[in-house]
Amino acid sequence: MNIVVNEELKAYIDPMSPEEYAALERSILTEGCRDALVLWGDVLVDGHHRYGICQKHGLPFQTVQNTHFKTMEDVHLWMIDQHLGRRSISDYQRGVLALRKKVIVDDQRSRALSETSSSDDPPFDVDTPAGESSADNANALPPPAPLNSRESIAKAARLSSSQVVMIEKIQKQAAPELVAAVKSGVISINTAAAVASLPAEEQVSAANAGKDELKQAAKRVREAKRKPREESPESASNDQSAKPDAVEALEHRVAELTRENDALRKQVADLQAQLAVQLAD
Repeated sequence: MNIVVNEELKAYIDPMSPEEYAALERSILTEGCRDALVLWGDVLVDGHHRYGICQKHGLPFQTVQNTHFKTMEDVHLWMIDQHLGRRSISDYQRGVLALRKKVIVDDQRSRALSETSSSDDPPFDVDTPAGESSADNANALPPPAPLNSRESIAKAARLSSSQVVMIEKIQKQAAPELVAAVKSGVISINTAAAVASLPAEEQVSAANAGKDELKQAAKRVREAKRKPREESPESASNDQSAKPDAVEALEHRVAELTRENDALRKQVADLQAQLAVQLAD
């Protein structure tokens, strides 16, 4: 049997840790390769570690074809869904996979909308794309549900929306050393997101120093955010002295008008009193 290992597919999902790989190898040596390897034609889609272990020890294995795949994107989405359904992966990994799925689904939907708007008279059968048969469509994977909100992404990853926000921040701002620390479980998503607020060189320094320093760095970031920005008397005095002349002039004018208004009110009150006396006479 000719099985092709696509290196891009092999690396698409984070590999097992050495401990996990060793446990899998012991299981296969004891019980054999129980789960069939999933193929797309000759290309190996699922079971790269099992395949490598069986090849290493000359052990037999079973294969199964997935006939639903039409494109590499279909393969990627299937791989993501398979791993999202497993309990062994970390919260961070699930978040990354769900965000990766969102990108693929968004791209697919954008292309579908573009193709629909650009074709006025669809060729052949309305329900069957050109060059494909109805049987091909019957085997095609159903379109995935859109992930158009953080809530939907969080639901797909079985996380909270706040965790999704933190994972997005880590992906955008974290140095590779910090990402490695959260991937390996050295620190939590919360800690990694806090440290990701620091300049890259500070992130690297904290990551190289280890778990305790990363936690201390996260603590410093949180305390800095909570620290009230109290204005000192000296700075308040400086602000007053630096007030523009136009503002001071306006304040003086307001005071003058207030005094004039008070004087006019007094005059009106006096005239009303005089009028009342005259009417009484």
